[in-house]
Amino acid sequence: MSTTREPVGTPDTSTGEVVDPDYPVTPVPQHARKSFFSVAVVLLGFTVFTPTMLAGASLGPAFTFGNLLLVIAVGSLVLGVYVAAMGYVGARTGLTTVVMARYTLGTRGAKLASILLGGTQIGWYGVVVGTIGELTAQAFDWTSYGARAAVMVVTSVLMCATAYYGYKGMYWVSLISTPLILVLAFWVLARSLQEVGGWAGLADIAPTTSMAFAVAVTTVVGTFVSAGTQAPNWTRFARSGKQAVWACAIGFLVGNGLMVFLGAVGALTFGVGDFVLVLFQLGLVGWGLVLLFGNLWKSNADTAYAFGVAGAELFDKPSKAPFVVAGSVLGTVLALTGVHTHLVDYLVLLGTFIPPLGGVIIGDWVMRWRGGIPEGHTPPGLQWHAIAAYAVAAALAWTSGEVGIGIPPVIGIVSAVVLVVVLGRVVPGTRTGAAAR
Repeated sequence: MSTTREPVGTPDTSTGEVVDPDYPVTPVPQHARKSFFSVAVVLLGFTVFTPTMLAGASLGPAFTFGNLLLVIAVGSLVLGVYVAAMGYVGARTGLTTVVMARYTLGTRGAKLASILLGGTQIGWYGVVVGTIGELTAQAFDWTSYGARAAVMVVTSVLMCATAYYGYKGMYWVSLISTPLILVLAFWVLARSLQEVGGWAGLADIAPTTSMAFAVAVTTVVGTFVSAGTQAPNWTRFARSGKQAVWACAIGFLVGNGLMVFLGAVGALTFGVGDFVLVLFQLGLVGWGLVLLFGNLWKSNADTAYAFGVAGAELFDKPSKAPFVVAGSVLGTVLALTGVHTHLVDYLVLLGTFIPPLGGVIIGDWVMRWRGGIPEGHTPPGLQWHAIAAYAVAAALAWTSGEVGIGIPPVIGIVSAVVLVVVLGRVVPGTRTGAAAR
């Protein structure tokens, strides 16, 4: 199939199928790569996400200000390094996470990755759509279910349309909304500091709750570790691995860490972490809604894009568009049935079972593909050693959370990397990549 620049909806004359200029199942060619600024804007727009503040709100009252900064720094560093590694692989291969999984898990094994990543992102899409409906109803004191449902449907249509137009649509939404959101966030930060007498007053606030350091770091890592696993969906447009690493650092180390910090400050000064609710408390309902819609619109468009490319891989189709639409409809139905009321349990599930998948992909790339994927190479149907590595690493991450030892996402990632490298060296017939030559 041709990979030349063709508009959405243009059929390939050789196959009759729609050509998608976002290349959901093929490597992004060099002529379609984007500038560093463009990739950084998209990733920063992805992570400047107000619900992340709720994680910070749980941390703020549990630590002194100095220890709070240490928790956020350590958690953000772990998250940033992991996502940067995933982003680097995405830029080098030009492939989405789910298509990269074909070379790691096999063409049939990759369907597990598509179902896992695409399915969980549909659920997250529903969580965000439901949150918009509930917060809008709270702003206007609506009690009618119909009013909340109408808001959910309308906002879902906007998000779906943005993702339908792909990378370009997400870039422009992020470019316009992210600066406005950051201006509002820093303005609320200034008001928060006024409430407590500046930075010195903030530092004097004594903890009122308790939380183990490891649990706190896990909370920071868990905010975006699942979405970060799909960073290659966007970094594959970067012109080099170095640009991808820096773009991931800006988005996941700086952007996500900032949102956790702002949520912690909001909880310490106003009693709520989400700055949308702070603006509501200050009587600035209009600006609160601007922050709410602008922020969640761009972030959920990225989510719709993620399950769109996962669907394209799952069904071996060259276009993400029908899967963006179908997933958005399903996510909206979930929102209308109240999926957002189970947010905490859902985040724990994501943070446990998705990071090991990224660890397997990273480890396999280091062992076999760092010299490049040979042209014309066809992966086998199943790579049992990689599937076993994922299963064991996921079990270790889950056990870590159950017994309260260590940081589950970190244990899942590290154990997956080690296991896939070790198994790949001892299982016959697995060292077939360019790196093994």
